[in-house]
Amino acid sequence: MSKRFLNYGLFFSLISIAFLSSCGVTKEYSKPEMNIDSLYRDIQDTDTNSIAYLAWEDVFTDPMLQALIKTGLANNPDLEIAYLNIQQAEAYFNQSKAAFLPNLNLNAGIDESRLPEAQRFGRGSNITQYNITVSSAWEADIWGKLKSSKKAELANLLATTEAAKAVKTRLIATIANYYYQLLAMDEQLAITEKTIINWNSTVETMRALKEAATVTEAAVVQSEAQRYAAEVTIPDLKQAIRETENALSILIGSQPNAIDRGHLGQQLLPMSLNTGIPSQLLANRPDVLQAELQFRQQFELANMARTYFYPSISITGSAGFNTTDISNLLDPASFVASIGAGLAQPIFNKRLNKTRLEVALLQQKTALLNFKTALLEAGREVSDALSLYETANQKIVVRQKQKDALEKAVDYSQELLENGFANYTEVITARQSLLQAELGGVNDRLERLISVVNLYRSLGGGSK
Repeated sequence: MSKRFLNYGLFFSLISIAFLSSCGVTKEYSKPEMNIDSLYRDIQDTDTNSIAYLAWEDVFTDPMLQALIKTGLANNPDLEIAYLNIQQAEAYFNQSKAAFLPNLNLNAGIDESRLPEAQRFGRGSNITQYNITVSSAWEADIWGKLKSSKKAELANLLATTEAAKAVKTRLIATIANYYYQLLAMDEQLAITEKTIINWNSTVETMRALKEAATVTEAAVVQSEAQRYAAEVTIPDLKQAIRETENALSILIGSQPNAIDRGHLGQQLLPMSLNTGIPSQLLANRPDVLQAELQFRQQFELANMARTYFYPSISITGSAGFNTTDISNLLDPASFVASIGAGLAQPIFNKRLNKTRLEVALLQQKTALLNFKTALLEAGREVSDALSLYETANQKIVVRQKQKDALEKAVDYSQELLENGFANYTEVITARQSLLQAELGGVNDRLERLISVVNLYRSLGGGSK
């Protein structure tokens, strides 16, 4: 057996030994353990049914709202940017897969050189060489550096995909919230305008009673002032409606414009608001999934940093033609070829490898803390939404009783005033209180709708 083959055998034996020992360089990823049993406050539910599994069309049944959401999903700039980010991450992932392949280069050139007298051998002082070669180099992934890079880019791709889903579910929720706010302001505007009409009748009553010397001019003036106090809120309401329409228009990717919409009283809620169990957030909530995948990416980058402490092994080769006569460039006699293998072991590189690993491990810890925070924040949002829903329901019941009582108070005080048995301030106070109660009732119903939207989003609904 020739010495050359013995050298090759020794070299590849070293590669095999290195490959077998590389198992201890990188670590296998495992999902971090989290204590999520009490993630939802005051909720101990074992039912895995969740409104997060409902399609958004089944949660938001208003046809006009559905049309707005569809338009937003098709045209929202933030969502389009999120999809472009996915394409960028996919390109980096494809590049990480290609890193396992050898590179291949085609080179062609002309070299003109002047030879010293001792090397001329009767050929003249100048020599021209023509060459065309194909060269290749391949790095053996002995320690798992390329494999860890591929895993890191895959985690980044998946995290970017989840980020787009998070944008989608936030977009659906924001459109729905803006829509419900518009409906609530429409109803508040209608209530205020109706109240102004009722105040006009009260002012006329006061004037008639003043002419009958039952009340003073002060009563007339005060009733007029209260009418104006209600009327002055209308421009603010209309301005708020206009600004909300403009904001909603931008969300759906259109110029600021009027928004077609229904009525607050027509909105239907899901029959049940099941939350499922906390562990389902790890599968349903896109920003939690994104945070976990970002931790996984940092884990694999730390693996990559470990491999830099070990030697890199590469194999190179080239083949082509080299001649001093261009007419013989492709002659088989001009064929040249070479193959080689190399090993580079870092010894001293100004602490670069150590710093790289220290930073990678710190970034891994940061990503883990971000994951924990995202999970806790998700639990808080679910708890807040459920609490808001219960609070709104309680307020609606009490508010209805308040409105019934105040409507009677307005009727009674108005009748007593006309018959001279009540003070005009009682009428003004009763009507003011009724207006506030009616406006508050609209806010209560809006809170209940928003709580459902927030619960659906916080559980990960609308991301599929």
